[in-house]
Amino acid sequence: MPKRFRLTRRFPVAMTEDGYRKLKRFSAEAGLDEGEALSFLFENFGSIIDQENLTNRLRAFNSELEARKK
Repeated sequence: MPKRFRLTRRFPVAMTEDGYRKLKRFSAEAGLDEGEALSFLFENFGSIIDQENLTNRLRAFNSELEARKK
């Protein structure tokens, strides 16, 4: 029997404009709202990412983060 889909957590999220646009585009293409799209991404995170690519992109993002905040 499939799990019932309930959105039980709500939290304020700060996103970059680029990140938000990509989330909106992904959710529209998938036929989901933004909350459902985020739930899908995080519930399936391990199977949809490339670990090596994630590590490299995260390192680059972190190195640029302070400059992007200004």
